[in-house]
Amino acid sequence: MAIEIKAPTFPESVADGTVATWHKQPGDAVKRDDLIVDIETDKVVLEVLATADGVLGAIVKNEGDTVLSDEVLGSIVEGGAAAAAPAAAAAPAAQAAAPAADGEDDPIAAPAARKIAEENGINIASVAGTGKGGRVTKEDVVAAVAAKKAAPAVAPAKPAAPAAAAPVFAAGDRVEKRVPMTRVRATVAKRLVEAQSNMAMLTTFNEVDMTEIMALRSKYKDLFEKSHNGVRLGFMSFFVKAATEALKRFPAVNASIDGSDIVYHGYADIGVAVSSDRGLVVPVLRNAELMSLAEIEGGIAAYGKKARDGKLSIDEMTGGTFTITNGGTFGSMMSTPIVNPPQAAILGMHNILQRPMAINGQVVIRPMMYLALSYDHRLIDGKEAVSFLVAIKNLLEDPARLLLDI
Repeated sequence: MAIEIKAPTFPESVADGTVATWHKQPGDAVKRDDLIVDIETDKVVLEVLATADGVLGAIVKNEGDTVLSDEVLGSIVEGGAAAAAPAAAAAPAAQAAAPAADGEDDPIAAPAARKIAEENGINIASVAGTGKGGRVTKEDVVAAVAAKKAAPAVAPAKPAAPAAAAPVFAAGDRVEKRVPMTRVRATVAKRLVEAQSNMAMLTTFNEVDMTEIMALRSKYKDLFEKSHNGVRLGFMSFFVKAATEALKRFPAVNASIDGSDIVYHGYADIGVAVSSDRGLVVPVLRNAELMSLAEIEGGIAAYGKKARDGKLSIDEMTGGTFTITNGGTFGSMMSTPIVNPPQAAILGMHNILQRPMAINGQVVIRPMMYLALSYDHRLIDGKEAVSFLVAIKNLLEDPARLLLDI
């Protein structure tokens, strides 16, 4: 009996997807919940799993093909054994060649976890499982791979393959390599061009003295991490908190344009720009105005891990009323960020540099950061934009204002 393999049901905000990778080929034995194929959408990569045991039949949609919601991708021949027998015959030899560590049986592991382990040369038996009943999850293997890469090499290792979008060529080579742009990067490019074409976008700048924030963080970071179950105290939570307070004072910065209407939002859903291998993604902290510093830091850390693993959901990247991007993590000193429509503004953070400043008639060295606010001038006046940025500056330079709400 043939069972259809269908694309996932896409939400209304996603029109279609592209077949990214087939992890099985026709004739390959598959088990229920095996990863069969990846579908890349404008926002995330969706995994399609097998719904039954059997053998992969015909592939209807090849890699690179565009697929619609619930469209048939291929089929599984339930109970088929065309290719299962050779695989079964090879299994004892493989087990004999690689006995389990300490004589233990091979642990229970998710199919996706086994695949990642095989691709990265990880002995699945050596990975501690955190799933139910000690099951080795995909996240366990990803962590093991990261630990392996971080460990000192004991022998010359083969260089990792460069990302498809950024091939490495030997000096003097006059070759070219053409690779398709990922849907995520293509969508980002399209939206940024549209933003510049359809908005009256301006950028205003200011600078913030990070002395007080850095002193506060240095004094309490260890206690903060201990009190909040390993959540680390960074700078982003202070900026998110300051932004939510400033948005209350200047609601136009938190608004959006819908046709001929202005939509004012009574909540602050803050998008935090995160760089990933597939392009820039902007997961959203919902109701950030109600979150504590620990909740903000924990949310950002979780989003960062999901972005690296390609596990962000569409819902986690949908919406947002204001965005913060931190080019300073890459060493940027100054930039003009582009607004993410239909939002009206975006805050750009930059590198912290020790610079001489005139304070009370004396020249002192202070850790300074340039701030940039790009905004849609159709909705936000220059006075509001400048005042908003000054409010953030004042809140960060005197963090007690955040606690006192002044």
